[in-house]
Amino acid sequence: MSANEKKKSPVESSPFNELVNGFNKKDLNELVKEGVIIPDFTGIIISDDAVIGTGTVILPNTIILSKVEIGEGCIIGPSSVLSDTKVGNKTVINFSQCFGSKIGDNTTVGPYAHLRPGSDIGNSARVGNFVEIKNSVIGDGSKISHLTYVGDSDVGKNVNFGCGCVTVNYDGKNKMRTIVEDNAFIGCNTNLIAPVKVGKNAYTAAGSTITEDVPDNSLAIARERQVNKENWVRPADR
Repeated sequence: MSANEKKKSPVESSPFNELVNGFNKKDLNELVKEGVIIPDFTGIIISDDAVIGTGTVILPNTIILSKVEIGEGCIIGPSSVLSDTKVGNKTVINFSQCFGSKIGDNTTVGPYAHLRPGSDIGNSARVGNFVEIKNSVIGDGSKISHLTYVGDSDVGKNVNFGCGCVTVNYDGKNKMRTIVEDNAFIGCNTNLIAPVKVGKNAYTAAGSTITEDVPDNSLAIARERQVNKENWVRPADR
């Protein structure tokens, strides 16, 4: 690194750098007068440029950073962080972090979900516990309930992801996209190896590694047949 170059510090590259460097904060009492419900002020920090609709509840230990818009009748928190994110009406975000994202109406996020930049979540959708979304569109009514990673993907409406699914979007050099069309069902522990497409009304069997496109109205099974070795024990146990 030359003398004129400055190495970017973790603070400078973090969405939390506003907190470190200081920023203008809203008066929580004024928010309450405007119709925002804050039962307990403990640990709540809200940027002065945040827009929050009437009837929205902000719960303790929630941090709302800059460029955040929240609709009416939402529940945000406890212990959630939002930055550069737009939230619709009557949406719940619980114990989760959302950065550079858009979330529709009547959607639930969390607990312990992570929306990374470029996430666009539709209406009446669910992003559940320990789910990470990155640079992906999730259609209306789709459910990604637990322990799943969806990155660089276009997911249609009313899609269901089972537990433990992964969109395998990175080959060590290139990022590639996955397409999952309307009403598809992704079975538990499915790996979708991008670039790949799962068609409308298609299913993937639990435990499958999908490397080829799945046609509409099809069931894809991509796993080895089970083989049982009877009366087998480890050599050391013989």
